[in-house]
Amino acid sequence: MNLYINGKGRATDCCTLHSLRKEICSEDSSIVMIYNGFQTENDVQLCEDDNISFIEKGVMPSEDELEALMVSRHTPYVHEKVKKARVAIAGLGGLGSNIAVALARTGVGHLHLVDFDIVEPSNLNRQAYKISHLGMKKTEALKLELKDINPYIKITTDDIKVTEENAVSLFGNYPIVCEAFDRPEYKAILVNTLLEQKPEIKLVAASGLAGYESSNIITTRKVFKNFYLCGDRETGAEPGRGLMAPRVSICAGHQANMILRLILGIEDV
Repeated sequence: MNLYINGKGRATDCCTLHSLRKEICSEDSSIVMIYNGFQTENDVQLCEDDNISFIEKGVMPSEDELEALMVSRHTPYVHEKVKKARVAIAGLGGLGSNIAVALARTGVGHLHLVDFDIVEPSNLNRQAYKISHLGMKKTEALKLELKDINPYIKITTDDIKVTEENAVSLFGNYPIVCEAFDRPEYKAILVNTLLEQKPEIKLVAASGLAGYESSNIITTRKVFKNFYLCGDRETGAEPGRGLMAPRVSICAGHQANMILRLILGIEDV
């Protein structure tokens, strides 16, 4: 029968997953088996055109092998669109850094990272940085982190503060832009400028994610065409109610998931 094994077509007489593993892999290797998008240790019966990946634990795969693994987990239809996607992220703090990590793990082909700040100790309570990143530009530190997750995606950076004057030049060529600023005034500048001057851009923003209130009130809402807002829209940071990793990460997950839906052509929430 004909199967897709690690992304390549191959004919085999094997009828079960375990017999195929013996044919493909060395006996002393530690292997993860992905069968039609599902990790399994079971000896399943194989069918024509099944998609199978054998991944050796602890070994860095080649670009082709990593892509085959992504395809096997995401399904080909999803991965093809994700790989071609271009997304810009404005602000690389608690929201933006976690959104970027989620999108890199998803395999988004091109991420554009924009921030003007450096990594400092108070960032470590909720942002995707490490002590070793302290003092580095956030754009540089996050690019290093993302390349450790997926070295084959394209990452471009701008170490600059976003203003009304430069917003269009920074983000105007990206079909999807993620607003991930901590400060309301920066949020307003980016959102208002892009909605007015580049209304065709799909913009995913956030409002209301501070503290430790219920995660269930964080939602994604389509405000109007091409503008989506994640959060509870009420709970801002203030004395006695800071920005904490769980709720920040939940809101970042909402934004990343909405971006993925837009990449796949799904425009409802």
